[in-house]
Amino acid sequence: MTVRTRFAPSPTGYLHVGGARTALFSWLYAQKTNGQFVLRIEDTDRERSTEESVQAIFDGMQWLGLAHDEGPFFQTDRFPRYLEIIQQLLEQGDAYHCYCSAEEVEAMREEQRANKQKPRYNGRCRHRSDAVEGVQPVVRFKNPEQGEVVFDDLVRGTISISNTELDDLIIARSDGTPTYNLTVVVDDLDMNMTHIIRGDDHINNTPRQINIMNALGAKAPLFAHVPMILGDDGARLSKRHGAVSVMQYRDEGFLPEALLNYLVRLGWSHGDQELFSREQMIELFDIKDVNKTASAFNTDKLLWINQQYIMSAEPERLVAPLAEQLKTLACDVENGPDLLEIVKTQQERAKTLKEMAEKSLMFYQHYDEFDEKAAKKNFKAAALEPLEMMLAKFEQLADWHKESLHEVILATAEALDLKLGKVAQPLRVALSGTSVSPALDATLFLLGKETSLKNIHKAIDFIKAKIVA
Repeated sequence: MTVRTRFAPSPTGYLHVGGARTALFSWLYAQKTNGQFVLRIEDTDRERSTEESVQAIFDGMQWLGLAHDEGPFFQTDRFPRYLEIIQQLLEQGDAYHCYCSAEEVEAMREEQRANKQKPRYNGRCRHRSDAVEGVQPVVRFKNPEQGEVVFDDLVRGTISISNTELDDLIIARSDGTPTYNLTVVVDDLDMNMTHIIRGDDHINNTPRQINIMNALGAKAPLFAHVPMILGDDGARLSKRHGAVSVMQYRDEGFLPEALLNYLVRLGWSHGDQELFSREQMIELFDIKDVNKTASAFNTDKLLWINQQYIMSAEPERLVAPLAEQLKTLACDVENGPDLLEIVKTQQERAKTLKEMAEKSLMFYQHYDEFDEKAAKKNFKAAALEPLEMMLAKFEQLADWHKESLHEVILATAEALDLKLGKVAQPLRVALSGTSVSPALDATLFLLGKETSLKNIHKAIDFIKAKIVA
């Protein structure tokens, strides 16, 4: 048997992290078993489904590198097939037309609630043979009234649901359009799905879908219901917890491999190992090892993982995404320092590429004023001599490289018999306008000779003016 899994999102919004984790688990299991991973777009909700949402799903899957083997398939292209199955169920007596209005159904449920019964459709039209003139009926599946549905969930173990708990669900609306529980069954059977990996919010749908499969004489696939993702406050993950869209994490400067690594650890583990390459995920992952309990999303942990990936990445890997981050900050990357050198300089200093870009603004945007606190602490009269000495040496340098720049700083400290900090910190404030910058030789190199000399001149003039005042 060839394992076939699927990811079947509804295009009513962006690809969120919960959906991305489900896609990842399904993709990994297919990869692990040399199976096939199918992408299906469940777009039957015509009012809420949008082309923008479809594209957001494609973009998110592509960015994460979760390539599908088949698809994408769109449910709206398969309406004739659904109608064929609905007609089949009607003809074989496993479905019926229901003429009850929404108000009548709600009245049933109100009465049931009053009697402390589970609210459900009571099957009023189940044995009805006459049509109601002027009423366009829905089609309901005739759920078995006896027995139970038992299935072995690959995550949660054996699940048993009595058929008395299930009512006759609507499989076609009054306008003839099919509903989710019908379309998903037809698709999963037609596409030969062997393993359905999805969120545990679908557990209540599973016994209903298995009953429809049984009515169609089909063998149900295996199911694995993975627990939901919670925010750090214990509530279900939502917009108020911050970024939940996959592409928003890209925009915030996360690497896709870091996000995948974090998502696979939300509910699955392999000993105490925290970092996994894509190859290791495929080798070690088993859906049966996924936890039953919900996992809490921890942004600090994601940041830590992202930082590990940034620090260990080949610098060339980070050039293109850093360029995109810099462009959003209105930096002209085509006429600035070598981006590869910026990456090498900042790689150990940033948790995200967005942070790396923000810390690199000094190489693209000249400061107007010195940071007041930094200038007060470092621009004292004693700083004038080392700055003037370095300026003279820098002006004479024909070789503007990190090694020679570093030598000038060391030689100045030695010549003036000063601790390195007494030389380095005034120079750092002079170059960056603040007390924070990368290593000074790298900062000088990336700023270039002209800008570096200009900034040191500016600092010297500032100190002289301060002394005179």
